[in-house]
Parts: sequence; structure tokens; C-alpha cells
Amino acid sequence: MRLILTAILLTATLLTATVVEAGDRSAPGHIVVAQSGGKSLNEAVEQVRRQCNGRIVSADTRVKGNREVHHIKCLTKDGKVKTHRINGKRRSNG
Repeated sequence: MRLILTAILLTATLLTATVVEAGDRSAPGHIVVAQSGGKSLNEAVEQVRRQCNGRIVSADTRVKGNREVHHIKCLTKDGKVKTHRINGKRRSNG
């Protein structure tokens, strides 16, 4: 019983160390993408859906400079397609 408990604790310790190591992206050669401000694509789609009171035709995210820009097309009740551009999250290299 004591041997099994020791093996379980040792395995848990090794797994924890592996997870911490995998999460450390500050090492040289790694690019860190930091996201702040702005909306996710899902949040932007919901915002446009409420605003245009129509049907969402398409939604995609493009990167312009250091910021994501969500392009969302909405079919309005009168049959017109309007494109909404919503600022997404900022990106930066670390």
C-alpha cells in the first residue's frame, strides 16, 4: 500500500512539473501573443446581430497591424447586406 501511494505521489509530481514546463513560454525563441481589450469574434457577432436585427451572412477575423478586426456581414430586413467592422483583441510579440 505504501509503495502504491509513493508511486502515485511521484507520478503526480512529475506530471505537475511537465505542465509547468509546457506553460512557460518566456524562453528565448518563443513568440508570446498577448491579447487585451477588444471583443472576441463571438461577442462581435452577437453585438451585430442585436444591432442589425437581421441574419448574419458571414463573419471572419483579419489582422490589421497589431489588432484583430472582425468583419461581419448582416442581411437586413430590407434585403441589403451591411458589413460591420468590430475591433478585436490587440496582439503583440514578446
